Amino acid sequence: MTEGAEIPEMHLQLVRMLADGHFHSGEKLAEAMGLSRAAIWKHLSQIRDRMGIEVFAVRGKGYRLSEPLELFQDSLIRTHLSDTARDRLSKLEIFSSIDSTNSYLMERVEKKSPSGHVCVAEQQTAGRGRRGRYWVSPFGNNIYLSLHWVFTLTLGELSGLSLAAGVAVVKSLESLGLDGIKLKWPNDVLWQNRKLAGLLLEVSGEQDGPSRVVLGLGLNSHMRQDHGMEIDQPWVDLSQIPGGKQISRNRLVAALLNELLDTMARFEAEGLNPLIPGWESYDAYLGQPVVLQVGNRVIEGVHQGIDANGALLLLHEGRLQVYHGGEISLRPGG
Repeated sequence: MTEGAEIPEMHLQLVRMLADGHFHSGEKLAEAMGLSRAAIWKHLSQIRDRMGIEVFAVRGKGYRLSEPLELFQDSLIRTHLSDTARDRLSKLEIFSSIDSTNSYLMERVEKKSPSGHVCVAEQQTAGRGRRGRYWVSPFGNNIYLSLHWVFTLTLGELSGLSLAAGVAVVKSLESLGLDGIKLKWPNDVLWQNRKLAGLLLEVSGEQDGPSRVVLGLGLNSHMRQDHGMEIDQPWVDLSQIPGGKQISRNRLVAALLNELLDTMARFEAEGLNPLIPGWESYDAYLGQPVVLQVGNRVIEGVHQGIDANGALLLLHEGRLQVYHGGEISLRPGG
């Protein structure tokens, strides 16, 4: 694991020792770490404060985490990759803490890093959602993943890529036995109208190609309620979805990469068009009254799906209108 500068190695070692969720005596922790019991207590207090991890202390039993943590492991992720995904994955980096996985790969893009470069992180300190929104990113609980892909396509031909990636995310979750996952145009993943995941695409390149894309994904797998209070919209995590609580984070990353890497290659060859039926089958609002906000404008209509470029089709005042940007929500009472 590549370590982020924000988390001291001593803290990471202690978290790994406590990750099983069982009690560990202060004496044994001190012996294993070569520290005094007082120093162990001090480090665990800092872990609570800096990493947002709950550590319980019980006299006569020792210390344990409020719940087990499954940390990322390169070997476990690769074990669950398909042969095709292994071939397309050029590099996998795992960070304990990073400002933003997308920002990291965008810096690598400038240095011409290879297509198929992936990084995942246990924690982000400056995670971003769409429109620059802050993405809540506690340590060791969720999925923070970014993928770099080089396309021969022009910038204009990448229209609709985020929708294709959304279909890939839903398919990956279905492959793990989860049902009822939906998509909200243009790049949110929902369950029962609550946000489960979000996608963020950043693009660079020449107008006529090639184009370099960094696709970022934040997915809530196990979100504590106190962390969730920071989120400004209805949310859900995998632990609240039937069958989701026991899904391995390493297996989940592999499932996501199996679908995302395949989708990147397929989009390069075929574009969005073959994926439109898949998108519409997952579309949370298809055929429903919606409100579209574009800048300061608020437009009401009936959601009619997407066109070949991934634009939103909205039946507004008896006419079918095409919109390339904005955010939709169910109309109140609709």
